[in-house]
Formats: sequence, C-alpha cells, structure tokens
Amino acid sequence: MAGHSQFKNIMYRKGAQDAKRSKLFSKLAKEITVAAKMGGGDPAGNPRLRLAIQNARAQSMPKDNIERAIKKAEGGDAESYEAIRYEGYAPGGVAVIVEALTDNRNRTASAVRSYFSKSGGALGETGSVAFMFDHVGEIVYPASAGDAEAVLEAAIEAGAEDVQSDEERHLVTCAFEDIGDVSKALEESLGEAESVKATWRPQNSAPVDEDKAQSIMKLIGTLEDDDDVQNVYANFEVSDEVLQRLTAA
Repeated sequence: MAGHSQFKNIMYRKGAQDAKRSKLFSKLAKEITVAAKMGGGDPAGNPRLRLAIQNARAQSMPKDNIERAIKKAEGGDAESYEAIRYEGYAPGGVAVIVEALTDNRNRTASAVRSYFSKSGGALGETGSVAFMFDHVGEIVYPASAGDAEAVLEAAIEAGAEDVQSDEERHLVTCAFEDIGDVSKALEESLGEAESVKATWRPQNSAPVDEDKAQSIMKLIGTLEDDDDVQNVYANFEVSDEVLQRLTAA
C-alpha cells in the first residue's frame, strides 16, 4: 500500500490526477489562446506561445486541442483575458501565490478572497509574499537526455543558473526573463524538454503540522478547481508520512 500512497502523492504534487485532466486541458488551452492572441500564432516567433505549447505537450494534451486553441485566437473570437497575481497567507502563516487568467477581475478577486477566508487564511496586497519567492524558469529533461556532466555543460552554455540531476531527471533553473532563450538553446543541444515552465520557488519553507497541512491542501485544491486560476504556489513543508496520509484514498 505504501507504493500506492506514494503514487498518489506524486500525482497530487503534479496536479495531474485523471479526474482533473479535463480542467487541466481547459487551463492549458486558455494560456495557449492568450499567448497566441498577444504575440501571434507562430510559436517560432512567440516565446510565450512556445512555452504554453510545450507545457500542453508535457501533459499529453491532444494536438487537435492545441491547434484549436491557437485558431480561436487567430479567428478573433477569443475572450479578452487579463493576467492577475494574488498573494496571501494560508493557515500557519504559509505564503501563497495564485496566478489567474480572467475576463472578469471582480468575479475572480471575490472568489479568491472567499477561498482564503473560508480556510482561515487571508488575502493580502500584491507584493505581500512574492518577496519570499524567486520567480524562475524550470526546464525538465529525463535522465536519458544525457549524464549529469553533459547536461550541466549544455545548461551553462545555454545561460542557465543551476542544474540538479538525479536518477530520473535533470532540473535546469534559469532566470525568468531568460526562459525562452535558455529552453531554445537546450532544445538544440539536448532535444525537446519534458516540461518548460515559469514557477515561483520559495526561498525558505514553513514547516506545518498535519492539521495545518490539511487546511492548506484543501485551500490549494479549492483554488486549483477555480476555472480562472492557472497556478498555485505555497511555501509549506510537511513530512512524507503526513503527506501520504493526507493524499491516501
């Protein structure tokens, strides 16, 4: 059963449960449409669209869905979405960053505020917790892309800042502003990445007990279920044992 729990743990962390796949595809399609509307439908000349497509492929989103999202933007019938970042605190003083794409700022702000309040947390002002995170690009390659030394050499050449390698993967980190250039350079030397994304990486983690962790995970789950919310980041830390108990069926 431990293996089953660990599998569920991994699935929770990736946010890719089968039950959420349809919602995930919807969020990915929205990002693709927004990127294509802002910078054109050719990924070669539109870094944001290129990254959105790479992320969609990493989640096994069908090619037809991707093309349909681009055509929606090119056809001029796409909604006008606004990118908004919300920041606040979950129970236990845990910092949370929420990224949203919305066509109704008031609706989304009201919903996000209510999620924080109901969980025992509080929504703050923009900038209230972002200073506790580093906004970086993360590029993931499978271990089969090359040995640690070869990947490190390619990453340095591409302008990356750090590489962490283990038996399963290579995690390349770069400045947020450089994610397009670095991922393109790495693709030329290592092939297509498993995933390329911008993320908010906490500078320090806040340890929490099981009760607090349960409340925090419930808040994150509620936020992720909102159609306007694209990504949620938090700086809490719990033991593997607690996480297994909380994510077990």
